[in-house]
Amino acid sequence: MGKKLLQTGNQYHKPYRPLPIALFNRAGKVAEKLGMLGDLNTDQLMANARRKSGLDDYGDPWFRQPLSVLVDAINQQANLTPLGKLIQKNRLEAALVVRLRVQQLLKEHPEILDINLGKMVIIAGLQRTGTTTLHRLLAADPQMRALLSWEALNPLPLPNEKYGDPKKRIAMARTAEKGLAYLAPEFFAIHPVEHDAPEEDVLLLDLSFMSQSPEATLHVPSYASWLEAQDHTPAYEYLRTLLKILTWQRPAANWVLKTPHHMEYLDVILKVFPDATIVQTHRDPQKTTGSFCSMVSHGRGVFSDQVDAREVAQHWMRKVNRLMQLSIEVRERANNQRFVDVSYYDLLEDPIAQVARIYKAAGLPFDQRAAEAAEATSKRNVQNRYGKHVYHLKDFGLTREDIEQQTAFYRRRYGIPYEK
Repeated sequence: MGKKLLQTGNQYHKPYRPLPIALFNRAGKVAEKLGMLGDLNTDQLMANARRKSGLDDYGDPWFRQPLSVLVDAINQQANLTPLGKLIQKNRLEAALVVRLRVQQLLKEHPEILDINLGKMVIIAGLQRTGTTTLHRLLAADPQMRALLSWEALNPLPLPNEKYGDPKKRIAMARTAEKGLAYLAPEFFAIHPVEHDAPEEDVLLLDLSFMSQSPEATLHVPSYASWLEAQDHTPAYEYLRTLLKILTWQRPAANWVLKTPHHMEYLDVILKVFPDATIVQTHRDPQKTTGSFCSMVSHGRGVFSDQVDAREVAQHWMRKVNRLMQLSIEVRERANNQRFVDVSYYDLLEDPIAQVARIYKAAGLPFDQRAAEAAEATSKRNVQNRYGKHVYHLKDFGLTREDIEQQTAFYRRRYGIPYEK
């Protein structure tokens, strides 16, 4: 008899907790009541990063404001478990350490800033529309560079790491992958996080504390609102610097990036990456909305015991509508030849043909080696490899009519069919 296929549950208000983690959180709550476990503090986080890295120069301190707004939102709104708070503390300190080390590296190797990133393909489709599949198909080409998960966790060589030998960073990422699988085994059925696979570059934007990641994993509405009113040019310029640092370590002719976050700031992308080709994927919102709300609810459950699935839906219905509207507005002003639209259904039917279309639009040669690499990746990424994602609109207080009312303009714009 074969192994039973894992299916995700819908008890979002009662996240899964392994017994050791439940006991840790229980002890942590006692420590909180006794005043032994306090709130996050921006000054302390920055001081801890200086101590851990042995470095002192952060360079331009513009990032401090987004960090402070995020820290305040986490303290006041996120309702984190003790483990959740510890994880967020470690993540923020690790990001600050990277910023310190980036500043030091650029002092030692200023020539990094002169690196040419080559052709840039940026996948900026909505969540659950085939962006991960397309990203991996493009990244399979040896001439195409993508951010890998282990690089997202540690984008710079570690101290005493031999140039070109990142084995320790890869091992650390493998441990992190196992840790997530232990904390939230169902999450991999929704969105696989594999240590050596292409990953979303929104994780590099996290290093500027200006990304959608916090609102996708935590309840931080004040931070999310603040973020929408800011100029994201500094964050994208820092992303460009990080891509040059990654290219310096592992050169390639061209880059492929991917994250739904980019839909919100296409105007900034076209300014910072003026020659980029933007790829937008499209799928029936009736199929993607519930799936994404489920993904966010499961993700928030890693860090908090208080997950309101209906609040998640309200927040992200508005957010997705904003992404749709802003992306259309930018496209109406920009050169439309810079954009490629890919139907999710065409991607399923003939993925290699869609990759070829993108190469042509980007001015890249689609040779036999690129085709064979994409074909091999297509066969390897089998649906439901980690389990089956099960979700229901009613769990989020949504109806098909609600979704259609919010997304009909987008469906008409791109001729998106209703999916059976």
